Amino acid sequence: MHTATSDRLYQRAVNCMPGGVNSPVRAFRNVGRTPLFIDHANGSHLYDADGNEFIDYVCSWGPDIFGHAYPPIVEAVRKACEKGLTFGACHEGEIILAEKIISHFPSIEMVRLVNSGTEAVMSAVRAARGFTGRNKIIKFEGCYHGHSDALLVKGGSGLLTNAIPDSAGIPESVTQHTLIARYNDNKSVSDLFEAYPDSIACVIVEPCAANMGVVPPQEGFLPFLREITKKYGAVLIFDEVITGFRLSDGGAQKYYGVDADLTTLGKIVGGGMPLAAYGGRREIMACISPVGAVYQAGTLSGNPVAVAAGIATLTAIEQQPEIYAELEKRSAKLETAMRKAGFQVNREGSLLTTFFTDKAVTNYETVCTSDREQYAAYFQFLLEHGIYAAPSQFEAMFVSAAHSDAEIDATCEVIERAGKL
Repeated sequence: MHTATSDRLYQRAVNCMPGGVNSPVRAFRNVGRTPLFIDHANGSHLYDADGNEFIDYVCSWGPDIFGHAYPPIVEAVRKACEKGLTFGACHEGEIILAEKIISHFPSIEMVRLVNSGTEAVMSAVRAARGFTGRNKIIKFEGCYHGHSDALLVKGGSGLLTNAIPDSAGIPESVTQHTLIARYNDNKSVSDLFEAYPDSIACVIVEPCAANMGVVPPQEGFLPFLREITKKYGAVLIFDEVITGFRLSDGGAQKYYGVDADLTTLGKIVGGGMPLAAYGGRREIMACISPVGAVYQAGTLSGNPVAVAAGIATLTAIEQQPEIYAELEKRSAKLETAMRKAGFQVNREGSLLTTFFTDKAVTNYETVCTSDREQYAAYFQFLLEHGIYAAPSQFEAMFVSAAHSDAEIDATCEVIERAGKL
């Protein structure tokens, strides 16, 4: 594998961008090498600046459910560009996309389009606080909800203590109302509600965690969250930035049969363009400006080019309902190969993660038992054999409709060989 051009580009990048990247997850520091610079992508393949070709299981961290440069999406974007890149004004496409989202998520009665998952989550939490008149929020160890200040925290030594910021530049006073619970641990949640019965505005959760690696909810966990938030008058927020339209055409809510009060969407809903959304019960969304007192705005929100990509993607999903059964079959093949290789693996639909631990991975604590050096060696082996996976142990692999049976079989062979190292 040749890397001279990527290495040269990286040396230029570090002089003008922190760490040479525009998002830390791209840095490859976890695997002890410089990142690859991608030249182009098509279908299930990436091609880097040195001409190396890879079968891609990152899929831009999820949105490319039909693969890269899917012709109907590219054509929709091209036509939108010809009409103007941005208006800063209303257009019909916003309504079409909103109506499509609402038709797939019964719990979403009204929706607001924004530009990123971070923005969607930040706005949803603000709406929950405005609606309830309360300040405290509950999040879970290991669940990532973007880099807004109040949510960029990790658990402290005690469940009933306030969270300590997980980044420099965030005062502790900003996170004083953020409470931390353990994923898949009902008691940790009920303890917080008992301690602050009238103060908790919302519980926010990845219904299937995918930002500490894939950690599915255990049986009864999501129904419990639905029940306890109703009991205490708190808002239940499902962060479906990854799972929305990935686990099913109705996201994790349809997949697990549990509805949320507010939902955040990203990735697939924008077809790979910078677009996200949050929505939910009409009475909560009515709190948002210009109707209500909760302010949220954005010049590029509902951008016509991004909206066109989103409409094309959701239309393709509607026209190909069999896609989820196909993704399930291909992903199950990969899981089987990982298990044959002797690896611990968590999978939910087309999301999966290999963990290098002998423990069942059910929460952040057990995630952290995974051997990162072993994962780095595994990643390197895959890369050298033409398989592009997440450079971090704590991310997901994504399978797309563009992955052919032959490519899945070839990947399985490489994975099984990796198990013999």
